[in-house]
Amino acid sequence: EMMFAFRRVVSRTAPIVARRAFSSGGGGGAGGIMGVVAGGAIAAGVIMSSPDLVGLTAADEIKKVEEKFAAYWPRNVMILFGPPGAGKGTQGPKIESMLNIPQLSTGDMLRAAVKAQTEVGKKAQAAMNSGALVTDEIVIGIISDRIKEDDCKFGFILDGFPRTLVQAKALDKMLASNGEAVTKVVELNVPDSVLEERICGRWIHKASGASYHVKFKPPKSMKLGPDGKPDPSTMVDDATGEPLEQRRDDTATALVKRLKEYHGSTVPILKHYAPNGITETVNANQGMDGVWGEILAALKGTKK
Repeated sequence: EMMFAFRRVVSRTAPIVARRAFSSGGGGGAGGIMGVVAGGAIAAGVIMSSPDLVGLTAADEIKKVEEKFAAYWPRNVMILFGPPGAGKGTQGPKIESMLNIPQLSTGDMLRAAVKAQTEVGKKAQAAMNSGALVTDEIVIGIISDRIKEDDCKFGFILDGFPRTLVQAKALDKMLASNGEAVTKVVELNVPDSVLEERICGRWIHKASGASYHVKFKPPKSMKLGPDGKPDPSTMVDDATGEPLEQRRDDTATALVKRLKEYHGSTVPILKHYAPNGITETVNANQGMDGVWGEILAALKGTKK
């Protein structure tokens, strides 16, 4: 009866072990493999030493094993880097879905904390109301609160943070206080010249959030002017016929400034984590399938 329960739970918890192995297995390919092997061994030990699992429903068995993984296996703490237009908005949710861990945006966390009127949320609101910048200390406090929530028990992906080396060190200190550390840093790399084409060709329908691109996804109504550029009067939403618009920072001039800031801040952060063997650079200047394949290899630690 015990062996039957063991086999049944292992078969149902294999996806948990696999997800954990993706970024907890170390920096190299061998580490990734050992992560899977260790995961199986831990699962066996957890289940074989838990007679309380016998007689439970499959759902209860899975819940108990998940609780033990959350308690005894270090969380995936990932940082996803990429300049504007690199594809974080496309690839991030796919990583999130595969590993079953949330992608956390500092902007979203900040707004949620202010709305919930948490202690740190009140500090953030006071800073914004006074016209001051939200300090790194407040942002770290917001992240610290957010990652205590149940959906982060197996890990989380930070998107848009840290932006500076000072913030990276503050994040490290906060994680270390819980006996944790960043386990994987993935950078989506695209040449600046390609980003200009991607960014400056974007148009949006503000009401619905629908996104278009003059080259990759033009609206059906688009017509080119004498200069070969889209005629703004023809840029309307396919569904509503309402005018499309470009974001103020989706211009060549604004992009140059944004990229300069990105490169200036990101390189030191990547160098900071490089000695830990956890940083991976993905060529995001290729088809979506190719990008995803490199991301999978980066998460497994098998990327060359």
